[in-house]
Amino acid sequence: MGTMKMISPQDADSLVKQGKGQLVDIRSVGEILAEQIPGSVTLPFDLVNKTQMAAAGLGEKTPILVCRSGNRAEMAAKSLARETDDVAVLDGGIVQWKRDGFNVAEGRNALPLERQVLVTAGSMILLFSVLGFLVSPLFFGLTIAMSGGMIFAGATGACGMARVLMLLPWNKAPLCNAGSCAVEGG
Repeated sequence: MGTMKMISPQDADSLVKQGKGQLVDIRSVGEILAEQIPGSVTLPFDLVNKTQMAAAGLGEKTPILVCRSGNRAEMAAKSLARETDDVAVLDGGIVQWKRDGFNVAEGRNALPLERQVLVTAGSMILLFSVLGFLVSPLFFGLTIAMSGGMIFAGATGACGMARVLMLLPWNKAPLCNAGSCAVEGG
C-alpha cells in the first residue's frame, strides 16, 4: 500500500522537470479539450488504476493526478494508493496551476463538467417544482432528493451526477494528441 500526498504546482513542476513525476490529467473530455497542461498524459477518472498507470508508461515516475480543483484527483489517488506505491495530487488542480502562473494549452470552448452538473440539476429541480404544482405534489419529493444530492456533493466532493454526465457522448470524444494519451481508443 502506497502513500497519497498533495503537492503544490511548484513542487509538481519541479518533479516533472527532474524526470521524477508525470502529470496525469483525469478530467472529462470536454474539460481537457478546453485546456490542458502541456506534457500531461490523459487518463479518464474511471480508468485510474495500477494497470492503466503502467500502460501510460510512467515507469518509476510518481503519478501526479490533475483535475479542475483537486477533489476528483484526490478521490482517484486514495483508490490508487491502495494498489501502488506513491501517488500525488496537484493541490488546487489546474485552477491553482494557472493561478500560480504556469502554462496551460487552450483548446476549444467547452462546457466544463461542473457547469453541466449545475445546468442539469437546476433544470431538474425547476421541472420537478413545476410538475409539483401542475401535476402532483409528489414531484416535490424529487426536488428534495435533488437538493439533498447537491448538498451531499458539496460537502463530500463526490457527485454521482458528474459521474453519470462523464458517460455522455460529448464527454467521451477522442482527445489524444500524439504522445499525450495514456489510453488509446477513447
